[in-house]
Amino acid sequence: MRLIQCKHQGQVLAALVEDERTVRLLEADTYTLARRAIADGRSLAEVVETALTETRLDYPQLVDERRLLPPLTHADPAHCLVTGTGLTHLGSADTRSAMHAPSQRQAQADEAELTDSMRMFRLGVEGGKPAAGETGAQPEWFYKGDGDCVVAPEAPLPVPAFAADAGEEPELAGLYVIGDDGQPWRVGYAIGNELSDHVTERFNYLWLAHSKLRHCSFGPELLIGELPEHLEGTSRIVRDGEPLWEKPFLTGEANMAHSLANLEHHHFKYPGFRRPGDVHVHFFGTATLSFADGIQPRDGDRFEISLPAFGRTLRNPLAFESEAADTPVHSL
Repeated sequence: MRLIQCKHQGQVLAALVEDERTVRLLEADTYTLARRAIADGRSLAEVVETALTETRLDYPQLVDERRLLPPLTHADPAHCLVTGTGLTHLGSADTRSAMHAPSQRQAQADEAELTDSMRMFRLGVEGGKPAAGETGAQPEWFYKGDGDCVVAPEAPLPVPAFAADAGEEPELAGLYVIGDDGQPWRVGYAIGNELSDHVTERFNYLWLAHSKLRHCSFGPELLIGELPEHLEGTSRIVRDGEPLWEKPFLTGEANMAHSLANLEHHHFKYPGFRRPGDVHVHFFGTATLSFADGIQPRDGDRFEISLPAFGRTLRNPLAFESEAADTPVHSL
């Protein structure tokens, strides 16, 4: 089952994807349906079935009219937290190493010769998939922002004037709602583009935090239910209507050093991330970057990330800002 969210007659409503051309409206948005499922002790799929209306909409028309929204939102952006984990995928350490220091030895090197990134990656390989009831290795973790950093599918991704780069990161995103008792509930999964500033990060990996404070996008479709262990997708950059760069990418637990349960545990173990009513968008990492192949995105380039199991491709053009905001601090 896959859902989208869209604007319809002044409302934000979820819709069930019936096929590539048709969606069937639901009577509420995804957040409301998720809260209803939690309160009723039912699955989201059951709640969706009871919330279907008879109204069907033309899916391509929603796309053309830019009425698509992220598949899960909160009415107050401050109550949506966007975060992620890195060095989680088999192959991601090689990408990171190539980005920072191509001459360094890879993960098979002696401990004394490992970079911090390689050491973190090895921790995941050795302890990122613990047995049930055990605690696994902590992953690399980062904060991207609140709901204001999320851009709808098809909408431009703003790039601040001070940025040194704007590189795509094709990833899975886990979408969550926190129950009234502080229990996290996974609503489902979506394709994500966790945009980052890799030039800034390459200068010094301690600037990773700065490189992640950028806009992002996820969707357009929310996958409800179990996630396939092996997923194959395509990440593409289109410039002036022609493909500039294209590469396959792998995700799903079969291609990861960490289990999803381990990544979720190390995020939601913090009480501040279990605030009742909040929405969480958590990116699970990638091993495929155009930056590693020397690509420098430009204004107007369009990122396209596709995973067949998730339906419609996530597409967003880049929009570079020409002037940096003047933000002086005043004394009271």
